[in-house]
Order: sequence, then C-alpha cells, then structure tokens
Amino acid sequence: MKIHVTDRDGNAHETEGTEGYKLMEILRDLDYGVEAICGGLVSCATCHVYVADEWAGKLPPREDDEEDLLDSLEGRQPNSRLSCQVELTSELDGISVTIAPEE
Repeated sequence: MKIHVTDRDGNAHETEGTEGYKLMEILRDLDYGVEAICGGLVSCATCHVYVADEWAGKLPPREDDEEDLLDSLEGRQPNSRLSCQVELTSELDGISVTIAPEE
C-alpha cells in the first residue's frame, strides 16, 4: 500500500506500507521519518503527524491517552495524530501525512 509523506523540510515522498502495521513502524524506518522513541507506548509524541484532511475521517477516533498527549503539544492541529495509533488498513491505501515539527 502507498503512503505519501511530507517531511519536516516540506519534501514529498512516497513509500510502501504493510496492512496491519502501525503507521509509526513504517515512518520510523525512513531517514526523514519519525523518532518513535517510546516504540508505540503512547508516552512520547515523537511520532506526531498531521493527517491530510481527506484521510482524517477514515481513522478511528483518538483514545483518551492519545488525546491527552496531543493536548500537551504546542504544534497540535485538528488533524494531529500519533502515528503509533494509526493501524494501516486497505482503506488507508494512499494516505497522506506530514511529519510534525519536533518539540
């Protein structure tokens, strides 16, 4: 499946993802990707991304722990998500995300 990623420098990339993986797992392996320091435990926000508006509605609602962590970020936007909480499904083939600035 295709994932469109805009890095922190504004450069657009296309990469491949695997259904059933978390988006974070794909992004952390990229040179321009996310750090994902906590490994998906929803405790660090170093996998923060902005999901393109046309894709945001296809994601499940945020759980309380994700919502709380995002609330602590200065760069939070309405389309902010922690990529560790986004499971790749066939419905997300072609998803577009922008890696949020480091905080």
